[in-house]
Amino acid sequence: MNHPSSPATPHSFVRRLQAGRPQTIVFYGTSLTAGGAWTTQVTAVLEQRFPGLVTTFNGAGPGRHSGWGCENLDERVLAHAPDVVFLEFAVNDAVARFQLTPAQARANLNAMIDRMLAARPDCEIILQVMNPVIDRPQGHDGWRPTLPECQANYREVAAERGFLLIDHMPAWSRLLREDEATFRAWVPDGLHPAEPGYTALVTPVILGALGLSASTLG
Repeated sequence: MNHPSSPATPHSFVRRLQAGRPQTIVFYGTSLTAGGAWTTQVTAVLEQRFPGLVTTFNGAGPGRHSGWGCENLDERVLAHAPDVVFLEFAVNDAVARFQLTPAQARANLNAMIDRMLAARPDCEIILQVMNPVIDRPQGHDGWRPTLPECQANYREVAAERGFLLIDHMPAWSRLLREDEATFRAWVPDGLHPAEPGYTALVTPVILGALGLSASTLG
């Protein structure tokens, strides 16, 4: 898979790193963040480019949704006084058994954002829409009937509030449509990408959105 060849203008927290200003980054979300190789891959690139200036914390919770995100925000995010927060809960907000409506999920998202900005007015919040979920039909514990609406919350809130949105759905959806065998190889359980999938399709997109080259990835 080709990596993006023309990264964007460096994001503001990257420009601060370029100016020698230390930055604390918190990753917050579901298992796609708690166990996602993208967090360690992005951290490794930042540490390589800006040695001694980057501190990261992963406060994500496997199997958790935005209600849990609100309840644990102080301990898992604000306690670290972040300069930057990567945030994603849409994939679990859509799980039917959690009984969250898209409207409730959106309210939770805005509540987390409001609290982060109240505590850290200069904190940069980066919203992410993650990958498709397959092989979880109605009746499955992981059935996600409202996934498109919950993902749309992130796109719309990012646009409304002027936040960076990193949307992984287009590339993953294209792969699923055009090469389902590779999709299944890279997402063996239909939900959680394995490291090769993150290396090929996720981390390069994140780095490109931040204005960093992905040339050091495999």
